[in-house]
Amino acid sequence: MKIPALFLIVLCALFSSAHANEPTHRVFIAADSTAASYGPERAPQAGWGQVLQSWLDESQWQVRNHAVGGRSTRSFINEGRLAAIEKELQPGDVLLIQFGHNDAKQEDATRYTDPDSDYPAFLSRYIASARAKGATPILITPVARLLYDFGALLDTHGRYTQAMKQVATEQNVQLIDLNASSMAWIRALGEQGAKPYFMFVPEQNKADGTHFSVAGATAVACLVMRGWVGITPQLKPTLKRDIDCGAIGAGQGAVAATPSAAAPAVASAKAQAGNTHGSQVIREQDIGRQQPGPHGGAGPTTAYSFFADVSDLPFVMRKRVLHKGAGIGLHPQHKDEIYYIVSGRGLYVLDGTQYEVGPGHALLTRSGSTHALQQSGEEDLVVMLAYPAAAGAR
Repeated sequence: MKIPALFLIVLCALFSSAHANEPTHRVFIAADSTAASYGPERAPQAGWGQVLQSWLDESQWQVRNHAVGGRSTRSFINEGRLAAIEKELQPGDVLLIQFGHNDAKQEDATRYTDPDSDYPAFLSRYIASARAKGATPILITPVARLLYDFGALLDTHGRYTQAMKQVATEQNVQLIDLNASSMAWIRALGEQGAKPYFMFVPEQNKADGTHFSVAGATAVACLVMRGWVGITPQLKPTLKRDIDCGAIGAGQGAVAATPSAAAPAVASAKAQAGNTHGSQVIREQDIGRQQPGPHGGAGPTTAYSFFADVSDLPFVMRKRVLHKGAGIGLHPQHKDEIYYIVSGRGLYVLDGTQYEVGPGHALLTRSGSTHALQQSGEEDLVVMLAYPAAAGAR
């Protein structure tokens, strides 16, 4: 039976078009519950792997999250999960590897790994699998738990973190030290200020300092992206949102934020008939832009940049609406800034202390402090912001 030539041409064209729309690169995640994806029935629980795509241009990167709760380096392999990733890996792909939480469970022989022997041996298998397929392995140290003792944040992954670093050095593998960056992030939030980012959910009778809320998963995903860009600078042009997240400690360099899309141009006031002073009236519905939460915060938000095209104002005024679940991520201040809460409710963290805020509250953050703001409840949190123009627009 002969297939008409025209049909073959159309079929080839469709095949070529489909492949043209595929992303250039893919990133696979082999990890535990802290990175896993969760459905709406588990809300507000989320893993950093399920929100990682929000930083990456879908036309260039596709995230394939294979993280599963309760797995260690050992059980992930024994269940055939690494083999499943191997079947898909191609040259140019990236394999992110984060284990340690369950490797430390000595009471369970199916998961436990000795940090001096089994753990590095299993990590080596992940590395070898990626390299055999022409993919790039990246090790990620275990993310920190929210666990304080007598006022001090405990490092519950010390031996596993050190073992992973040693493997990275010996095998010349790139490494993201998420344990260090997440501990710095928690310390900057403070014990009480960090709770909204973990599964401390009284209405569900949960007090879980290991797993994340959507806000926490988003913040940790931002830390992962910041670490990834730090070791792979060529990744930065593919980002869709900023990585100006987390607390920057002494000796750490700040990674410049990816510029947000500029607000649409507003007609010049001087072009308005009879107005020679530059005065003008604008409508916020003409300038509103949908954006993720700034500084690695959860989204979505709507941002209003008032008079962004006026270059000689001594101050900047902005409005931001944090929709349900949205937030402004923890970040160090390089300018004095005032937030005024117009409506809604939220949790504000200032230098490690948490405050419940609502309509009528005014928040002054001075240069050198760190702060974060998270919407709470059912109503949108509407905030007006003001700061000196010399500091630049948000």
